[in-house]
Amino acid sequence: MTYDLLIVGGGINGCAIAREAALLGLSVLLVEKDDLAGHTSSASTKLIHGGLRYLETYEFRLVREALHERERLLDAAPHLIRPLTFVLPHAHSVRPWWMVRLGLHLYDLLAGGTSLPRSRGLRKGDRAYTDPLAGTHRGFVYSDCRVDDARLTLANAVDAAAHGAEIATRTALLAARREGATWRAALSDGRKIEARGLVNAAGPWVKQLLDTLAIANHSQVRLVKGSHIVVPKLFDGDHAYILQQPDRRIVFAVPYEGEFTEIGTTDIQVDRPEDAICSEEEKLYLLEAANRYFTRQVTAQDIVWAWSGVRPLHDDGAAKAQAVTRDYVLELDRDGPPLLSIFGGKITTARALAEEALARIGPALGAEVEPMTRARVFPGGAIADLDKWVAQARARWPFLGDARATRMAHAYGCCLGDMLRGVTDIGEDLGAGLTATEVRWMRDHEWARTAEDVLWRRSKLGLHAGPELAAKVEAILGESVSANGL
Repeated sequence: MTYDLLIVGGGINGCAIAREAALLGLSVLLVEKDDLAGHTSSASTKLIHGGLRYLETYEFRLVREALHERERLLDAAPHLIRPLTFVLPHAHSVRPWWMVRLGLHLYDLLAGGTSLPRSRGLRKGDRAYTDPLAGTHRGFVYSDCRVDDARLTLANAVDAAAHGAEIATRTALLAARREGATWRAALSDGRKIEARGLVNAAGPWVKQLLDTLAIANHSQVRLVKGSHIVVPKLFDGDHAYILQQPDRRIVFAVPYEGEFTEIGTTDIQVDRPEDAICSEEEKLYLLEAANRYFTRQVTAQDIVWAWSGVRPLHDDGAAKAQAVTRDYVLELDRDGPPLLSIFGGKITTARALAEEALARIGPALGAEVEPMTRARVFPGGAIADLDKWVAQARARWPFLGDARATRMAHAYGCCLGDMLRGVTDIGEDLGAGLTATEVRWMRDHEWARTAEDVLWRRSKLGLHAGPELAAKVEAILGESVSANGL
């Protein structure tokens, strides 16, 4: 079979490109050797933000684009992306007060007509923000957004599939070569296919794929590991903290899954994508970063989960890993049927990256390219008022119970109605509020194939249940898959 576009990589960039291309009417095959968002795209700090610290390295264009994308994404996926207030204490600061204030003012200016509150100084009445802190209470308050990174990646894939894209998980590209006007490719599922264009969105494996294709490239990739830990919650409230460290890095402390606090991230250069493991040294660094600020102290014994992702950053020659640009570079090889390789990027700018990617490769495929996703909502995102939608979900499906209805309303948005159409009893609670109905939905509509897919990417219910839940999930996933082809 011949496709217009073969995309290698099921992370946020690959899925966003598949969505943009499918909406343009191109025939698309996306292959991912593991699960969607199986690596870097489920291992972020889980924020949609402009990147306040990038102002320090003069990446004004990137920050402005990210802040404008923040506003678009907030409208397009209000169930997955929600505003979040950040407190920036000035204690232990390695930057003068005026510099931080100026940076936040510039951040507000670059955001333009945002719906989020502007930055301000901490006030005496901000007890909810200052009480958890040890030491001085001087500082600032500003706004960004939180995101379910894996489900946002998935939403891109679901929308792409709804418009004709084929999404093949657990399918690796074994080999590909240029032959005439097409790429001829061999896949691990036994298929041999042709494609008029190829997109290398392999993330940390971008350079390895180029080597496999025997393609010389000008850009280089620097692999930078970012690790996070999760501990019992360090503070009450639905706000987050951005903590300046003596080495000039910043560490986030973000409310996580109700009962916990996420702390991250690190910046450590690594040699291989497989080095995405949170080391003991990183855990100690993050614990010390939090203990420097909060009255509630934590130790290694308090860590309930840790993750690490390798960012495939474009190598701009910066000496330090934390100074490497988070901007993306698209490299188009036209020596035969086109090959577009993606270097760098971040989850906030993936939609814009996809738009630019199609602008680059689309003309080579004879496609009339126009932006397709700027104002388009994601599946489940047609929600005018999230709080009202959650209340409606609780009232409409009382058999879910309030806690489960709230979680599912956020995870699926208005697609929850499709899952529960005709359902009057959600069935047995397998653990942590998960039921067979939801597991089958993930299997049949969201490409879930393992318990890890279900419990740690499509949900975070693994944090709230014991290991026995995984065996129950595997049994349900082992049932015959429905005929929808996912």
